[in-house]
Amino acid sequence: MKKRKIIPYNSELNKLARELRNNSTLGEVLLWKKLRARQFGGYDFHRQKPLLNFIVDFYCPALELIIEVDGNSHNRLDVAARDADKEAALKEYDLTVLRFTEVQVRFEMEDVLRKLEAYVKWFDEENG
Repeated sequence: MKKRKIIPYNSELNKLARELRNNSTLGEVLLWKKLRARQFGGYDFHRQKPLLNFIVDFYCPALELIIEVDGNSHNRLDVAARDADKEAALKEYDLTVLRFTEVQVRFEMEDVLRKLEAYVKWFDEENG
């Protein structure tokens, strides 16, 4: 079994992460219901998890996977640029970022879950 990576994080983000968990969007709540308590393939997911100097929506260490649920604000250029910087920094730790819109998660959950299943299948094949 592959050794689990330690990803550093800014501990000052813990309070904000807790606030975000308590004020999740509907899409985040719906996706969390599918991921929590190892319901998705037995994998352990964390939500609103501080990694580096960011807070990611969902993180699965075993799959080296981050899932982001983007609302309308992510269409703004400044937010999109921050997202790109965040993704680049996380990729330096060999993490994969999958992005879904709030609308996709709320109204196309089966498609979202199929994409996650495809990622898991690919990951398992790559990491034997």
